[in-house]
Amino acid sequence: MNLAEGVQIVSFGILAVMMIGGALGVVLFSNIVYSAFLLCAVFTSIAGMYLLLNADFVAAAQVLIYVGAVNVLILFAIMLVNKQEDFRVIANAWVRQVATALVCAGLFALLGTMVVSTPWAIVTTTGAPAESSIVTIAKHFFTDYLLPFELASVFLLMAMVGAIVLARRDFLPDELSAQLSETPAFSLPERPRELVSAGDVNSPETR
Repeated sequence: MNLAEGVQIVSFGILAVMMIGGALGVVLFSNIVYSAFLLCAVFTSIAGMYLLLNADFVAAAQVLIYVGAVNVLILFAIMLVNKQEDFRVIANAWVRQVATALVCAGLFALLGTMVVSTPWAIVTTTGAPAESSIVTIAKHFFTDYLLPFELASVFLLMAMVGAIVLARRDFLPDELSAQLSETPAFSLPERPRELVSAGDVNSPETR
């Protein structure tokens, strides 16, 4: 084992411990803010795993999309809502905990069986260096998967336009629009004036 392999093994161990610990913290912590920050640690450790696999584009997409967009959106939603609610004891909560434990154990057994049965032999090839993953993905995007790629962009554009239409709320019911038209939008209350007699010439209102 040379130095590079040792560094890779140590990095894999650190990232694996960070990922498993963060995932357990997301599930076990009662404070949702702590769970959101630990979810960010899980996403970052997954990006590090992609870097160990020489998948630089997938690692960058993981950081930009999940860490920089999804997790930040979750944190903003939590902090903006800021809803304080007392903890309520749920009746027969042990049934849900047992069901969750059984599902997690089944998934762990399934993934463990897949890991053990998969051959992980590394084939060393000599010759020309392989292309970057970015170049390979770009070639597939603009040749083999051009139509799904463009359809996905059209669907995202439709979702964005729909969100803008829902946010503007231009279409109002007739009753509400009639009420809004009756009340002036930019009317200021008139300033009250004091009554001044006609003979008071020294007052500033009569000048």
